[in-house]
Amino acid sequence: MSQFIVSARKYRPLKFDDVIGQEHVSKTLKNAIRQNTLAHAFLFCGPRGVGKTTCARILAKVLNCKNVTSETEPCNQCDSCLSFDRNASLNIIELDAASNNGVEHIRSLNEQVRFQPQEGRYKVFIIDEVHMLSTPAFNAFLKTLEEPPPYGIFILATTEKHKIIPTILSRCQIFDFRRIRVDDIVKQLEYICESQEIDADQEALHMIASKSDGALRDALSIFDKLASFGGKKITYQDVISNLNILDYDYFFKVVEAMLMGDIGEVLRIFDEIQQKGFEADAFLNGLAEHFRNLLVCHHQSIHHLLELSDQVKTSYINQAKLVEESFILSALDIANDCDINYRMAKNKRLHVEMGLIKMNFVRQLKLIGTAEEPEKKSEVARAGAKVTDKGFANAKISTADLSVKETARQQVDSKVDTAIINKTTLPDTELADSRSDQENPTETPMGESLPFSLKKKDNNLPGLNSLSHFVKAVERKYEETKDLGSLVVSLEQVQSIWDEYLENQTSQTVKAVLQKTQLDVVKNSIVATVGSMVSKSVILQEVTLIEELRDKLGIPKLTIRIEIDERNIESNERPKLLTTKEKFEYMCELNPQLVSFLGKFGLKPDNDI
Repeated sequence: MSQFIVSARKYRPLKFDDVIGQEHVSKTLKNAIRQNTLAHAFLFCGPRGVGKTTCARILAKVLNCKNVTSETEPCNQCDSCLSFDRNASLNIIELDAASNNGVEHIRSLNEQVRFQPQEGRYKVFIIDEVHMLSTPAFNAFLKTLEEPPPYGIFILATTEKHKIIPTILSRCQIFDFRRIRVDDIVKQLEYICESQEIDADQEALHMIASKSDGALRDALSIFDKLASFGGKKITYQDVISNLNILDYDYFFKVVEAMLMGDIGEVLRIFDEIQQKGFEADAFLNGLAEHFRNLLVCHHQSIHHLLELSDQVKTSYINQAKLVEESFILSALDIANDCDINYRMAKNKRLHVEMGLIKMNFVRQLKLIGTAEEPEKKSEVARAGAKVTDKGFANAKISTADLSVKETARQQVDSKVDTAIINKTTLPDTELADSRSDQENPTETPMGESLPFSLKKKDNNLPGLNSLSHFVKAVERKYEETKDLGSLVVSLEQVQSIWDEYLENQTSQTVKAVLQKTQLDVVKNSIVATVGSMVSKSVILQEVTLIEELRDKLGIPKLTIRIEIDERNIESNERPKLLTTKEKFEYMCELNPQLVSFLGKFGLKPDNDI
């Protein structure tokens, strides 16, 4: 049995043109060689698996190649190139700084720099993971790096540029390597599949590329693992099962259930996900990513940000037509708050479930604010049912469903919003009429095609078809109360009711406060003036007195204001202090430095202040 070579080594680029995603580095190095403006020290920095060491090796081969091509590439056929491929070249020295990070190792390297190359023009030193060198080792390396012999070339590679001391950075020509795009990784995987005669799904390759985090080496490692599992065939299900990844279909189903207003289905899907062993925070992050993709689909100019296969991308675009942008933003905000507070939650499952319930509730609230267009809402129901039946892979939604987006953005009159918020103040008869309309399906404009649960009797929110009843009720209520200003409230009537309540009062404290209270009528509102906050709180606790005033005057919504007489504060005499808080405030007024004194020593008043 022949020895197996992993794809990361087997398909390692042998020339600059084969390096994926780093064209800016390859072009600069080739031009520098062609124009003979090559620096003596380079620093290649960037994420793992993006080609730093590969570019360093190709550069070293080109510098000593005897037959450089017209494109400034190594020939890979001369003695120098072949000896390097066999790790037998004496002119190209690789050093792993992770295991050779001491001063003695740098001293040994400095000794090797003194000797000229045996064959070729340059002696190239490739130092990988250079950030692992100790500070004394860096200092010992400074002089050699700044003034090497004319045949010495240093190529440093690191994933953590910030750990390198500035004196080293100033002596190097720095090249920043980028993360490799998903599409570029997919193209390389397709090339490898073709070379090895492996049949792979497009969705599977995109999933591998997305999970590699921009590192081609990681993608090739995952590819080798799946190739060993599936043999000559790699499917999307193989990828998600081996990598323990949540399927896109789950998130599509969750959003579809929210479109239908079915919170029970949302929680059932979440339970199914947990039964399969996925953590709640993984589902939450995946759902947030799903909403992000839906938001991207709302703007055609940024569709390229969807690094997905064409089939999945089409499904996202189709579902985005059914979801309002405002709902997506609200859902993203809720998901972000859940993610921030997830670690602090004791019951993590309930924490995520509450987030899902909030998302569903926000969706229903936004639907109440949309214009009543039954025909367009029916299209929403048919489109939602179509997506639910076929799943994300086979969803086909016509362009006519674009009207959903327009419908969701239309808002009803402000009277409707006021009626919804204050629905508990409406007469019982009006609420009964609205409930009876919901129970009668023959009068529902949308009929059985309404996919939302707003028409359930036990729902606190009114049905879409009952909005007109709320509007009429609010208008009638306004007609009943708009003449309130014409009613006359006399001070004599108020004083009479006040005195009658005072005579029947048994508490001496309440009696004393009521006797000292000055009454007045301003714009048909009762104004009671008291001497302190304590007196104000006593009157506020006398709910029976306020109810008697409203009942006997015949004005249920009569306004009663309680004001504090500030004449004691304005006078030079010391006010009567009753509570601890009043005493403390008076002390601070006499001596403002008391506040700064408390702040200086970090002191706070007692809790009862």
